[in-house]
Amino acid sequence: MSPQIRQARPEDRAALFSICLLTADGGTDGSALYSDPDYPGLVWSVPYLAFAPEHAFVLEDGDAVLGYVVGAADTRAFERRLDANWWPTLAEKYAGREAATKHDKNVLDRIRAPKHGNASLSERYPAHLHINLLPAAQSGGWGRRMIETELDSLRKAGVEAMHLGLSLTNDRAYGFYKHIGLSEIGRDEAIWMGITL
Repeated sequence: MSPQIRQARPEDRAALFSICLLTADGGTDGSALYSDPDYPGLVWSVPYLAFAPEHAFVLEDGDAVLGYVVGAADTRAFERRLDANWWPTLAEKYAGREAATKHDKNVLDRIRAPKHGNASLSERYPAHLHINLLPAAQSGGWGRRMIETELDSLRKAGVEAMHLGLSLTNDRAYGFYKHIGLSEIGRDEAIWMGITL
């Protein structure tokens, strides 16, 4: 059976947590960076399943989920939804939690004081996405197909432009995004890339 891309479902939540952790170190296994394996997924994957499911897709091979792409058509509206309905719940759940690593602190700080994207970037490129694939799916054109699926979903929602961020040291991802048509549109604590739709 060959892998196939499908709409994400609520039962994919555990897979999104797992894949986010296993790709959290610049695309490689970030398990050693976090004391709680759920931390990266709380920020970069699972909220999309809850608050933007129409733009959430997974790559499935038999019973295994090998990757996901998630996004939001309107970044600023999505951030407002998380401010109202996601971060307060997590802030209560993790109220007494102490950070054991620098990466723990980044996540817990974000939960307690939500960080929003650059407003001018979101105005010019209103949509954004996150994609992560396990090593078994990092060849064969699946990354491109996953991105195309997401961009098609965003186009159907009337989106005119999309952006994403990546680590300053993730040269492999930078080359991939350039290859599929994204351009660098900014650089600060991350590299920002965008595409018009």
